[in-house]
Amino acid sequence: MREDRRPIAVMMSKRANVFYLEHVRLIQKDGRLMYLTETGQPVEKIVNIPDKNTALILLGKGTSITDAAARKLAESNIMLGFCGSGGSPLYGAVDITFIVPQDEYRPTEYMQAWARMWFDENKRIGVARMFLAERLRLVEEKWNSYDLPLPVHAIEGLKKSISGANSTTDLLSAEALYAKGVYAHLARLYRLEFVREEGKRSKLTPSDTVNSYLDHGNYIAYGYASCALHTLGVSFAFPVLHGKTRRGALVFDVADLVKDWLVMPLAFEYGAKMKPDNQFRAAVIERAQEEKVLDLLMTLIKAACEKCQ
Repeated sequence: MREDRRPIAVMMSKRANVFYLEHVRLIQKDGRLMYLTETGQPVEKIVNIPDKNTALILLGKGTSITDAAARKLAESNIMLGFCGSGGSPLYGAVDITFIVPQDEYRPTEYMQAWARMWFDENKRIGVARMFLAERLRLVEEKWNSYDLPLPVHAIEGLKKSISGANSTTDLLSAEALYAKGVYAHLARLYRLEFVREEGKRSKLTPSDTVNSYLDHGNYIAYGYASCALHTLGVSFAFPVLHGKTRRGALVFDVADLVKDWLVMPLAFEYGAKMKPDNQFRAAVIERAQEEKVLDLLMTLIKAACEKCQ
């Protein structure tokens, strides 16, 4: 008799698929994960999801999930997020909104190293500086590869602040000025009157649409950050920059490593032309796959843990 063997899951850092689903029912049938469309049409579609090669699923407007499907997600180590229409906002705190698979076979070395660092203020500030420096390095590298003119003034200003900052508050203030500079730079490139307004639901103007796409794209980045941290066994509750009162703050720290070059340029490109949001999301996910974002984030988190030793 042939031995029944389960398919071998792809390493988390190499998984290719991220799904955003609306108006579907996520189910498990005959050992397979699939979704059933719920459009009210006479004939609905059933689509298989390659669970062993999927890192993240975001469930948006009009979705539901069965307990059997939830067990399948946990078995395949897939992060699950619940969000609003179009991909934002995420509901609740980040570490609650992303349902973490309860697979106890996580490495312990990274969390132990992170904890040793986190309770030492000097080391924690050192890792915060490292994250910001890596963020700038990636912006310079990726924007050049996309033939985008760099926000030189914003970059140089943050570089000076990184070396001169003595506290997390100083670094956060410098980071906020840098972000404003990048937004202003992209607004000039795309000839927009733009002010960043998080959570703005309107899409009446190109500026409104850019704001909406920044929200949507950021939540995809949060999903990748959550997957990377979960895989390495590092708690979301130990941030190096963002507020210590938010249990998911480390997700924001890690997502910031990629938002400036993965999300921002595409949000302005697609928002300025008021292209449909599904095209924007597809472009973000495609670029994330091309750039191997999950692998990149895990590598950077490991490097930070090594710095903690």
